[in-house]
This record gives sequence, C-alpha cells and structure tokens, in this order.
Amino acid sequence: METIKFDQLVDAKGLACPMPIVRTKKAMNELDPGRVLEVQATDKGSTADIKAWTQSTGHQYIGTVEEGDVLKHYLRKATGEEKEEKKHPHVVNNEELQGKLTNNEDIVVLDVRESAEFAFNHIPGARSIPLGELENRLNELSKDTEIYVVCRTGSRSDLAAQKLTDAGFAHVINVVPGMSEWNSQTDNLN
Repeated sequence: METIKFDQLVDAKGLACPMPIVRTKKAMNELDPGRVLEVQATDKGSTADIKAWTQSTGHQYIGTVEEGDVLKHYLRKATGEEKEEKKHPHVVNNEELQGKLTNNEDIVVLDVRESAEFAFNHIPGARSIPLGELENRLNELSKDTEIYVVCRTGSRSDLAAQKLTDAGFAHVINVVPGMSEWNSQTDNLN
C-alpha cells in the first residue's frame, strides 16, 4: 500500500467518544494551515465523528484507511483558500480538461494537493507535486509542455500556475473548480 504523508500524528487508540475529537481539535489548533493530520483511533464511531467535526469547522476530511483494528483518519487544516482572489489568467473548467483527456491530447495534469489528498483520489495519469514542494521540483516538468494544474478548489492550483508562469513555463492552465467537483474517472486507494 502507498505510504500517506502527514505532518502530525494524533494517537487516540483505545479512547472512546469524545476523546478522539478532543485530541484532534487540540492538535489541529497547533497545526499550520494546509498541513495534514493523521488521527489513529480504534473507536469505530470516530469516522462519523471526525467527518462531522471537520465539516462543521471548515477543515477538510481527506479519508480513512483501516489497518487491522486501527482507523487512520486524514484531515487537512483549513487555509481560507476559498476566499482568495484568483489571479492566473488562463483557466479552464473540469469539463474542458476532461475533453482533453478523452481526446488523448499531449498534456500534463499536475496535481498540487498534499500527497495524502492525492493518494485518496486523483485524476488517472496526474503527476503529484504538492504546492509546498513545487519550487524545488520545477526540474521535473518541461517548460514547453501544456500543463493543467489541479487542486481541490482551484486556489492552490492558481498559486501554482502563477509560480510556474513566473519560472518561465509557457503553457500553464488552472483547472477550476478542481477535484472538489471532479465527476470523471479517478484513481484512489480503494
């Protein structure tokens, strides 16, 4: 199985409700925006509790992996990205990107979400380079290739598209709204 990267671990094994949420909330308060938290719990009700808590607080529930008796929940701390102004001038919607993929056009789909988000659900054939690693990994991309940048909502991909353009990449397109409303085929852990 693919290793899922996270920034902080919360051990809530052996604890019953509400303790997994109490520990998760404390850890989330100390976590930087955009970072990923792994919560390990053995309480079967923790999945529904954590999903509901992340939804009510504005954080992102990424997914849960079951390993034996341990449930590993992955959450991403909210960044307020939905409110940020979009600046990159070249934008397409999900349907336009899907059309290019269906026509087997020679493009690169660059997913700039965190690796945990990518592991749980991504466009087949997409390349994963999280936004925080992009500047150090520019050499992995060709400046002449048509690059379609995707994230969850179009905000991180907007920032990535700006960075790529500033670094001399000629054909960079931001995909909006991104994976939050992607209705076509995906690859995932299941």
